[in-house]
Amino acid sequence: MPEFKVPSDINNISIKDYLRRNVGLSLTTWRKVKQAGMLLINSMPALPYTLVRPNDIITVDWPNACTISPTAIQLDIKYEDEYLLIINKPPNMLVHPAKYNDTETLANAVIHYYNQHNMFFGFHPVHRLDRNTSGLVLVAKLPYIQHLLSKDVKTISRIYWGITEGTLTSPYGVINAPIDRRPGSIIERIVCPTGQPAVTKYKIIETLQDANLVELELETGRTHQIRVHMSYIGHPLLGDNLYGGSTQLFFRQALHAVRLCFNHPVTNKPIEVSTPPPEDFHQVLLKLSY
Repeated sequence: MPEFKVPSDINNISIKDYLRRNVGLSLTTWRKVKQAGMLLINSMPALPYTLVRPNDIITVDWPNACTISPTAIQLDIKYEDEYLLIINKPPNMLVHPAKYNDTETLANAVIHYYNQHNMFFGFHPVHRLDRNTSGLVLVAKLPYIQHLLSKDVKTISRIYWGITEGTLTSPYGVINAPIDRRPGSIIERIVCPTGQPAVTKYKIIETLQDANLVELELETGRTHQIRVHMSYIGHPLLGDNLYGGSTQLFFRQALHAVRLCFNHPVTNKPIEVSTPPPEDFHQVLLKLSY
């Protein structure tokens, strides 16, 4: 159970106010703690409005009821501690269960992993990847850790590799173009002046046969952002048929989340994790190399 030591400059505020203001507990999570969790001060049971004093130790027993069914799928875990998981997601896997697939997702695999290791956490991803995008997914073990990371998501450096159709005219650039849902579609996005702000940075890693291997960095995190932006500048990702990419050589969008960099939400130590693209991505690079 997570513990928090009250700093010396805090005195005579309630546990509720301390956890909300100083730990970043969301109102939704607080309600769950109040309804199904347990609070301790210095190992003694406490109420939400019990006052805290300097050097008190607050212990929170988080409610972890989970409705996601476990499925025995092998996970490629690149980093783990008591608060976080970073997983290399394969292509053709959803992050969350859906109506048409509620057992073969990353969430199902993570819950199975927790169960196998006697860890009773829910599934709390900090960000998502599309089904056919491979690479690193950051998962919090506790909702308050998810909250801390999500509210500062712009401080998380998310680096991708992609293969474009055609060669870019500039070795690097910034695409600043708002994104919105295409009218009449629940899936497809478009660049639209009234959309949400969206910024993607890119630079060429390697020039291929009528293609580029590019590094892409998100400053925002809109649905399909990289895919929409690359299509918008006339260079859709290879294999991305939703946004104009050819499937002649590749049958999914050529996009891989290669690196995550951020400061740990508890220790504040820098975390950097990388993973190379999967074999199908590598084979396409070989075919397109001079």
